[in-house]
Amino acid sequence: MQVHTRIAEIEEELTATERRLCAALMADYPFAGLDTIQSFAARTRTSSPTISRFVTKLGFNGYQDFQRHLIEEVREGKRSPLDLHRDNRAIQGGFLEDYLAKAQNLMQEAATTISAHQFDRICDMLRNEKRSIHIIGGRISDALALYLSRHLRQIRSNVQKLPEDPESWPEYLLRMKPRDILFVIDFRRYQPSLLQLATRASEDRNAGVILVTDKWMSPISRHANEVIATPIDSGTVWDSYAVALVLLEAMLTRIAEQDWDKTRKRISRWDALRLDSQEIKDGP
Repeated sequence: MQVHTRIAEIEEELTATERRLCAALMADYPFAGLDTIQSFAARTRTSSPTISRFVTKLGFNGYQDFQRHLIEEVREGKRSPLDLHRDNRAIQGGFLEDYLAKAQNLMQEAATTISAHQFDRICDMLRNEKRSIHIIGGRISDALALYLSRHLRQIRSNVQKLPEDPESWPEYLLRMKPRDILFVIDFRRYQPSLLQLATRASEDRNAGVILVTDKWMSPISRHANEVIATPIDSGTVWDSYAVALVLLEAMLTRIAEQDWDKTRKRISRWDALRLDSQEIKDGP
C-alpha cells in the first residue's frame, strides 16, 4: 500500500503535529520523506521521536522501513514497458479472456479507491461554466485528454485542448484566469514539462489543477487541488488506461445528464452547424 494511501486511511486519527508532518510530506511527495529524520524533524519543527511514532502509526517498522517504501514508489513510477514485460507471465484461458479479466480486476479496484464524493466534486468543477477548462495529457495519455475535450466541448463552452508542443503553452497560460481549471492526465514515466506547466498554472495564474494519475503519483500532485489515482498495472508489458477512460466517460455522462435540457440544446446547435463530409464537394 502506498504511503499517501496509508495517510488517507488514518487521517482522522492524526494529531495536529502529525497533520503538520503530513502537509510537509505531501508538499514534496515522496522526496520530503527521503531526507534524514533529523532534517525532516528540523524542517517540520518536530522531533525525531515524534516522526518515529508517526511512521509507526502508518504501519512501518521504523523510519528506514518508511523510506524503503518511498524509494520503491519512486522506482515503480519510472518503470518502462521493458521493465514491465515478464516472459513467464501465467495466462488463464485464452489471451483475450485473460486480459479482459485483468481489466475487470482493475475496474473493481477503482470502485473501492475512487471516492464518490470526490467524483461528484470534480464533475461540479468541470460543469461550472464560470470556469474555463484547459486539458492536456502526456505522451501517450494525451489521447485521453483529446477524448475528454471533444466531448466536453459539446456539453459546455470555454473548453481548451492544449497542444503537445510546449512552445505554444505560454499563450494558453496567459488565457487562464483565477479559478479556471487545468485538467492534466499524467501516468508513470511522468513528463517534466507537464509539471512545469501545472506549476505555472497554479502559482502564476492561480488556476485550479485537477490531476488524473496512478498510485505512484505524478509530481504534479504537489500543485493539484484534486488528485484521482487510477489503477493501471495490468501485469503486462503495457500499463492499462481502461479505468481512466471509463472514469472520463462517467464524468462526461454525469455532467451532460445533470442539466440535460441545456446539454440537448447545445448538442442540437452543434449538430446543426457541423459540416457533413458527404455533402462537401470539391471544386473544379
